Order: sequence, then structure tokens, then C-alpha cells
Amino acid sequence: MTIFYGLLIPFLGTALGAACVFLMKREMNEGVQRTLLGFAAGVMIAASVWSLLIPSMNMSDDKGKLAFVPALVGFAAGIFFLFILDKITPHLHVDAKNPEGPKSKISRTMMLVFAVTLHNIPEGMAVGVVFASMVNGNADISAAGAFALSIGIAIQNFPEGAIISMPLRSEGNSKGKSFFFGVLSGAVEPVAAVITILLTGFISTALPYLLAFAAGAMVYVVVEELIPEATRDEKTDLCTIGFAVGFALMMVLDVALG
Repeated sequence: MTIFYGLLIPFLGTALGAACVFLMKREMNEGVQRTLLGFAAGVMIAASVWSLLIPSMNMSDDKGKLAFVPALVGFAAGIFFLFILDKITPHLHVDAKNPEGPKSKISRTMMLVFAVTLHNIPEGMAVGVVFASMVNGNADISAAGAFALSIGIAIQNFPEGAIISMPLRSEGNSKGKSFFFGVLSGAVEPVAAVITILLTGFISTALPYLLAFAAGAMVYVVVEELIPEATRDEKTDLCTIGFAVGFALMMVLDVALG
């Protein structure tokens, strides 16, 4: 049950954020949206460092000066994995006019959902691999540390849920439909987490690589999507403040609870 709750917490964050569509106006304030995107980016970068890359290297202490190798290989693989997904999946970012990926007749609504779904895959993998490490008795990751990551991801999922449901509403969808698709975009997280846990069950020696893989995937999302969306038109102040708050919060959660 511990793992179940740990995997469910981030999904609930997305669902609660998507529920904002019932309480807010048709469109989200641009400044608030930029701040929330920066906040999400800060949480993801801090989680990548403290919850994923550092434990990955600590698990490889037996390799001596080459302890960085699993982290480096996994990180690069995670970047490449999201790069490929980004190229083969038709998706549309919030406030963007033109979709990315291959040409498709999929509706704008679904392409918006696909964009956020791509964000959520590495987050689900990160939570899954951390809980898998905890179950395997790895000393570098405690139950509190695993839940710290889960809670941190849930906190940044809350604004992400709102950021997807509100634009869907602006596209002309009903509040109920906007909420449903917002929640659906977060459903990939527990699925990705379970798949990652199953993988580590077959190959326990892959844990350091999978931790770094999740980190690389999250960093790709931040650099390629979240930061550019939050800093368009060179208006960077709100994004920077949001990033700093998100980074500091995730750092405190990981160190205090880990």
C-alpha cells in the first residue's frame, strides 16, 4: 500500500489542478501562468539533482572514480528518449499557434493533452524508480525521501493540471470535458511509474541508470518546453521567481525528509 499511495499522490496533484477549471475564469492570467511554469521547472530540476542524479552516483560508489558512468549514460539516454518522443508525437504547446511533431489530423484539444502527457512521462518514471529503489532496500533512498519526491512532483503537478485544463476551456470545450482531459494527461504518470518498477524488478542492477534516465528526461522537458514557454517575449522575471521558489521548495523537501 505504501507504493500505491506514493504513486497516487502526483496523479492527485494533477487532478486537483485540473479542477481549477470549475473555479476560475475562462482564461488564466498570463503572469500567473509564467510563474507556475517557472515553479514547475524549478521543482523538476531540483528533483533531478537531489532525488535522482546524486543517488545514482552514490549507488555506483563501488566503481570508484568511474561512479559517474551510470549517471552519465542514463542521463544521456533520458535526454535522447524524450527527444525522440518529442519528434514522433504530434503535440501543441500552450499558446503556440503551430503544432510540433509529424503532421496529423488530431484536434487541437488532443494535441494540447499530448504535450502535457509528454511532460508527465518522465515524472512518473522518476517516482517509480525512486520507490523501486526504496523497496530494494537501497540505503541511498529512504521511504521519507521517496515520498518527498512524490509530494514535490504533486505540488508542481497542481499548476500543470490548471495550465492544461484552462486552455482546453478556452478552446471551447465544456468545463467537464476540460477537467477530464486535464486528469487524463496525468494518468500516464502512475502507468509510467508501474512500468519502471517492473523493469527494476527484472534488472535490479539497472537502478542507477534508470534514476539518471528519469533525470535526463525531466531536464529535457524543462529546457526544451517549460522554460521557453515561460520566457517568451523576453519577459523572464516572473518565471525566474517561480523557478527559484520551486527549486528551493523541492530542495528543502528532499533534504529535510530524505
